[in-house]
Amino acid sequence: MKVFITGGTGFIGSAVIKELVSNGHEVIGLARSEQSRKKLTELSAATIDGSIECPDILRHGARCADAVIHCAFVHNFAEFADACNTDKQAIEALGEALIDTNKPLVVTSGVPNGAPGHVVAEDDVSDTFTPRVSEAVALPFTKRGVDVRIVRPARFVYSGSLTNGFIAALIDIAAQKGESVYVGGGGNHIHAVHVLDLAKLYLLALEKGKSGAKYQGVGDNAIAFRVIAEAIGRRLNVPVKPITPEQAVAYFGFFGAIAGADNPASSEITRAALGWKPAEPSLLAELASGLD
Repeated sequence: MKVFITGGTGFIGSAVIKELVSNGHEVIGLARSEQSRKKLTELSAATIDGSIECPDILRHGARCADAVIHCAFVHNFAEFADACNTDKQAIEALGEALIDTNKPLVVTSGVPNGAPGHVVAEDDVSDTFTPRVSEAVALPFTKRGVDVRIVRPARFVYSGSLTNGFIAALIDIAAQKGESVYVGGGGNHIHAVHVLDLAKLYLLALEKGKSGAKYQGVGDNAIAFRVIAEAIGRRLNVPVKPITPEQAVAYFGFFGAIAGADNPASSEITRAALGWKPAEPSLLAELASGLD
């Protein structure tokens, strides 16, 4: 299958390309620079020059392929509303190009926020990172002859190097401040997934997914934030201490709300539907890697 992918040079997207190529798919990546073009070529992907801010290029890429995977997102949290609008316009362009083709369009969203203590499942309505509207924009295209599938990566996506994503941000903050902290009692929960397990989920969503379905990439479904903070403290050999919810935003910046949120999540429906079985080391195992 020939697959057009956006965000193919990113943390998640590059892992997805490797998974696609290793399973015999032909990949075309969107390249916004010479550096991106070089990385995509190294990943054995063909390239189309442009960015997700170029709707005509997105439509062209989609029409050239048998399927589309949209992984790109502008991670500018200082101008998050603008980033979400860019995502909306990109999804609209991709969807419009695939109308009446019944080609798969795999769109990246995120696990919704839930009420404290509620384990978020695939059938929960997405309100993730409002005003992000990926699902609300993509899913109506199912009524227009587009085979839309949604992938919801866990809030914490990590790799063995722990150099990307929110967990890397937490480690960097702790290293800079010389302490690892948690909010309140630290009993709030986060969910996580290894990037290689997540890449396998994208492949399964592409090959076996159903139109209109939502798949959650959650490996660890409920890790207490205090346990994360303690593991980071051991890794960096820095003290661990609590801070108040009022201190969290000033301490963590944009990450403050996430650090204090209770957001356990499930992937039971996804595992049953696609046979997805996370096999990589857990987040806590990776944090403990190299420690006695």
